[in-house]
Amino acid sequence: MNTEQTRHLVLDSRIIDETVNAKLTVGEVSKHPQNPLFAENKPWEPRYDNVYANVIYDEDNEIYKCWYNPFIIDERVTSTPQEKRNPDSLDYSDIKPDHREMGLCYAVSTDGIRWDKPDLGLVEFDGNKRNNLLVREIHGAGVFKDYRETDAAKRYKMFHCGSPQMEVLFSADGLRWSEPIPIPEIEAHGTHANACWAPSLGKYVGFTRQHANGTRLVTRGESTDFVKWTKDKTVLVGPNSRLQAHDMIVFPTHGIYIGLLGMMTYPEDPKDSAAGVKQDVELAWSPDTEAWYRIQEGTPLIGNTPAGAARFGEMPYDWGTVFASAPIFNDDEIRIYYGACDWYFFDWRKGYLALATLRPDGWAGYEPVSEGTEALVTTEALAFDGESVGITADVRDGGSVRVEILDEAGEQHAVGERIGGTVTDAPVKWAENRDLGQLRGAKIRLRFQLRNAKLYAFQIR
Repeated sequence: MNTEQTRHLVLDSRIIDETVNAKLTVGEVSKHPQNPLFAENKPWEPRYDNVYANVIYDEDNEIYKCWYNPFIIDERVTSTPQEKRNPDSLDYSDIKPDHREMGLCYAVSTDGIRWDKPDLGLVEFDGNKRNNLLVREIHGAGVFKDYRETDAAKRYKMFHCGSPQMEVLFSADGLRWSEPIPIPEIEAHGTHANACWAPSLGKYVGFTRQHANGTRLVTRGESTDFVKWTKDKTVLVGPNSRLQAHDMIVFPTHGIYIGLLGMMTYPEDPKDSAAGVKQDVELAWSPDTEAWYRIQEGTPLIGNTPAGAARFGEMPYDWGTVFASAPIFNDDEIRIYYGACDWYFFDWRKGYLALATLRPDGWAGYEPVSEGTEALVTTEALAFDGESVGITADVRDGGSVRVEILDEAGEQHAVGERIGGTVTDAPVKWAENRDLGQLRGAKIRLRFQLRNAKLYAFQIR
């Protein structure tokens, strides 16, 4: 049986009927000890700004590929000596001359940790082509490899913020790109635009940003061929002008859609010039890419590393901003590459590529409201079309998970043995070796008892 079709993430509220003493919390990422992985170190990389990284593992070539989108010209940076780039004495936004241009750059890695920026010889910069540039004058590019595409010339796709409208480009190899095709239905605003194939809809969906009353908001359009798009509609707005939705990276997983939501935080007092704008990444999910639900709003999935009393120039690489790429799903972990900066959004800052990892299916899970207590989570009625049940959970400090099968009337049919350790897709062993064959085709409910444990997913195997 295809377990992909029967696995359920418990963050999907449609499948949860009742919870007692339980709370849904975001997962815990680990930032890689070798962060940052690469930095602004080329003449055509004066300022990464938000980086807008798009990282994939190419299964055909067995290599990691990264398309990133820095300012390749930033006269504010190149005309200001390093020792004068200090927000206390010189405001970045006040510098003249201020001409800027973004470009699309390319890096590769065999392990996803050590990266190479190859000389590609494709695009001229400063009189020669010895660089890793792919395209000039590209803003907020979302790039992905479309494995379902039958036209080899369109295998790689780009969705980006042109001027004054969105544009798409195609490539056979991810290096040599077609001329941009405008999308007149969607107005462009600078952000990390991105698109993906939505399997439940049979369409491409694209996400970008618009503005209303001075506030940023996330919008969505759709297309059957990646060329003709619908007019975009607002799908997510931050709670107020101080907490704004800057961008959202969207991808499908286990029958739903996850959104890595870039949230900008402005200072509480707009007159406070000493406190600037920061950004982290929060979590949202959707059943259909249109209705979005935030999880543990205000709590980041990927947060800014705190700095204590460190001075400017000594801040951690991601103290100021975080901008996520779509994840890479490995057997033992989820990799989320992200653009990172060490200072405020609108000021002098150094940019990097960084990596956070997450346990499999660990986007969000249910756990007891308080330590040492027991939580109960009961599902809606589900079709039992398999032979057993498997769970994914973290168990700590002598805790446990126990699974019960209930019939539609709520009567207990089977009780699982307690699971006392952290597991991924672990089959439940049933007390008294209960045969579940007689349940095939019936509707059942699962009830999970959690003690010092966090449940992320389950599957009917």
